[in-house]
Order: sequence, then C-alpha cells, then structure tokens
Amino acid sequence: MSNSKILSLDQIAQRSNVLREQGKRVMLCHGTFDLIHIGHIRHLESAKKKGDVLLVTVTADQYVNKGPGRPVFNEHLRAESLAALECVDFVAINHAVTAVDALHKIKPSVYVKGNEYHSHGDDVTGNIIREQEAVEVHGGEVFFTDEIIFSSSSLLNEHFGIFTPDTKCYLKQFRKKWSEKEMHRMIGSLETINVLVLGDAIIDQYHYVSPLGKTAKDPVLAVQYETEEQFAGGSIAVANHIAAFTKSVTLVAGLGKTDSHEQFIRTKLKNHVTPVFSYFENAPTVTKRRFVNSDLAKLFEVYFFCDEPILEDAGQKTCQWLTENLPKYDVVVVADYGNGFVSKEMVQILCEKSTFLAVNTQVNSGNRGYHVINRYSRANFVSLNESELRLAIHNRHASLEEITEKVAARVDASFLAVTRGTQGAMMFDAKEKVFHKVPALSWRVIDRIGAGDAYLALSALCLGKGLPAEVAAFVGSVAGAMDVQIICNRESIDSVALKKYVSTLLK
Repeated sequence: MSNSKILSLDQIAQRSNVLREQGKRVMLCHGTFDLIHIGHIRHLESAKKKGDVLLVTVTADQYVNKGPGRPVFNEHLRAESLAALECVDFVAINHAVTAVDALHKIKPSVYVKGNEYHSHGDDVTGNIIREQEAVEVHGGEVFFTDEIIFSSSSLLNEHFGIFTPDTKCYLKQFRKKWSEKEMHRMIGSLETINVLVLGDAIIDQYHYVSPLGKTAKDPVLAVQYETEEQFAGGSIAVANHIAAFTKSVTLVAGLGKTDSHEQFIRTKLKNHVTPVFSYFENAPTVTKRRFVNSDLAKLFEVYFFCDEPILEDAGQKTCQWLTENLPKYDVVVVADYGNGFVSKEMVQILCEKSTFLAVNTQVNSGNRGYHVINRYSRANFVSLNESELRLAIHNRHASLEEITEKVAARVDASFLAVTRGTQGAMMFDAKEKVFHKVPALSWRVIDRIGAGDAYLALSALCLGKGLPAEVAAFVGSVAGAMDVQIICNRESIDSVALKKYVSTLLK
C-alpha cells in the first residue's frame, strides 16, 4: 500500500491529534466497505461537508464476520478504494472487532454513521452505544447522515457469485417467509431456555507438522513437528455453543481420574456453564490427537481412551442425579459419541424423564459399527449425518427420505435432521410429514471438525423453544456454516456473529 493517504492506526491517531490542536474539525467514518457504492460515496461526502478533515477506518479481514465469502475484497484493496476518493483525507485499517479502541485513539470531533444505525434497537451487536460513549468521553459527538441507502451484502449476494443458483433460490424463498428482524427476534428468544447437555467430554489435540516425505528404509511418511494446540471438544463444545444463546446451561460429562484435563476443561467452559462431572476408575478423559499439515489435512490420528470405561460407583450417582434433576430442564441435548460415558441406564432415564430430548449418536473410529441411534427408545429431535443414519437401518441404497422416515419412526422422533456436508442439511418434520432442505451456506471450509455439534446445538435450541422446523434447520445450518470456518473448537458460535451472518444471508 504505497498510497500516502493510507496510514497505520497509530499514525492516523497522531495526525488527528495535530489537526485538532490546529483547530480543525476532524470527522471519522468506520466500516467494512467491502463494495464501494453510491450510498457509501454520498455518506462520505456528507461527512466531509460537516468538518475539515475526513478520516476513515476499515475493519481488517480477520474481524469481518458478515457471512460466507466475506470480505470479498481484502483489507488492502478496500483501503485503497477509499483512499482513491477525493473526499477522504486519510485511511487506516482497524485490527479489532469494533471501532471502540480506534475511537479512543483518534478522538474525532465527530463520528459519522449512516442513518440505518440511528435506531440503536436495530443494532444486533450493541456496538453503536459503546462507540457513542467512546466518542463523547473525549468531547466528540455522533452524527448520522441521511443519504440513499444500499446494501453491500445484497449487491454482493446478487452479483458476485457468492452462492450457487440453488442457494440463491433457497434464500429468496426463505426470506419471503422470514424477515431478518423476525429471525433476530426468534434467536433472541432462546435466552430463556434452561438446558442440560450430557455426553462424552473430549480433548482434541492438533499437532501441526510439515511432511518431509517417505523415510529412506521403510514405506513410512516422515514429518517435522512445528507446534501443537489443544481444544475442549465433544459435549464441552456443545455446551459452549449453547451458552452463547441461553443464560442457563448445565454440563454432565465423564472425566478420567488420571489424565483428566479437568483444569484445562474448566478454563474453557463459558461463565454460565455449570459442570457436573463423574470420573472413570480405569480410563483417561477421551483424547484425540491428530497430526495435521499446514492445510489442516489430517495425516494420522491417535486415540487415548478405554472402550469399556468404568464410572465410579458404576454410574449410580449420575443416574440418581439425572432422575432428580431432568424435569427441571426445558431441553436436554445428548452428545453421545459412543466412548462409554452414556450408559444404558442413563439412556433409559433420559428417554423417560426429559421434557424435550435432542440426541446425536456419532459414528467414529472408536465405535464404528457398534453405536447407533437405535439404543434410544424415543427422542424429540435426532441429528445425524448421512452415514450414521444409514448405519442405523443398515441400508446404503434407499432414498434418504425413505430412510429418514423409518429411523424417525423407530425412535419416535418428532424431528430428524440429516447433515450432509457440502450438500447441506435436511430436516424432517414427522408431524407434518415435510422435509425442509437447506443447501450449504458457506463455500469456505477450513475445518469440518465440530460442525455437526454446532448444528445439533442450535437446531435443538430452536426446536426445544417451539420454533418452526424450517427455522431450526436454517439456524442450525448457519451455525454449521460458521463452524467450518473455525479450526476445530478454537471458538464457539457467538450469538451476535450468528445474527450478523443471518442478516447477510437475508439481504
């Protein structure tokens, strides 16, 4: 970026201080500016007319969370586009989620926002109020322009090939029934649900390596170790996803008495997740160590677990706790990964006493062929991937719809979702005998680990709240689309980010 109008944030802050000391009226605009259009230009020109100097800060790429494929243009191109406008005096890239810290540094005389931000109630992030406070504490003011408004998201969705024709068609039909504002209201309504999450706690370890090639004497791949990272996965990840949307979450999970990782797990739990842990006498906390290259391709995986773990007091304490406490919860989400924590006795109690029971029985390397949804006699909602669904009925060739209906009937499920990766997801409403199909809502995939958990968490919340199955399928799919852009369980799905993603899709 050789353009002399493009500065660092510190440089633009210094320039602002000098200009204000000279008695100049410093204006500041902030945004993503992914696609500069006439609405932006009029907004910026209007801002410049109100003062002497116009500064613009642009959100850096890593902090743009507006949905699939965003930003279309990288931070340097966006800064360059703004700097090319005559009305803009200086531009800086802001490496933060909000403009609050930049406002404290720059201390503009006037912070200028578009008229669409005038109503704070429409701001799903809550950032406008914090930004206004940051401006006013330094003696500045906030001004809202009143110019023609265009949606960059709408223009990008329509003209920049972000979505396939099928996805465009789906979103067009969905937005006819459900507005952005109504979706935000329904997502916000989830905060009152009291949720129990039960299932296997898993520690996911990524060992990042660089392949060196085949060893000289044996047909073995040699790699060079670079670094490693540890994540709290399994039922812990599900609980954390849910905790971003509701105020009360309890997690029931099993840890090893040895190699428990308990201290690490507790540091990773969100503040209002209440843990209830049981301990294995003969097994560690389930740990999966994956060796991955720089592209996150998995080269090799090592399991640290016991396929027949024994809970202290044979699990009676956990069963007693469930018997006494299950009726208190509006929604029970079971993340059953088949690693031995969820016993037959627990399953029976869950099926008998849960008000709304949502279940995923995952097929993985440690249980393949021995772990299916059929161990549950009933569930209100079941979420499986296609291979897990077909395994439950031992049928590889029948239509997906036919198998879905049969499995739903077998476990007396009101709703059954099938996640299909790049082919999207399908939600079957057994009461209405309707299939709601949602295409994949993200074309950018960084890591698929955990995407099914995100789908389970959000769709279960929606259905447990009584929201329509079509809405639950959409919200769950948005959560899955966001999760595939996160490395393993490094972050959980954030409620504000999900609302923003929804807004982008429905523009």
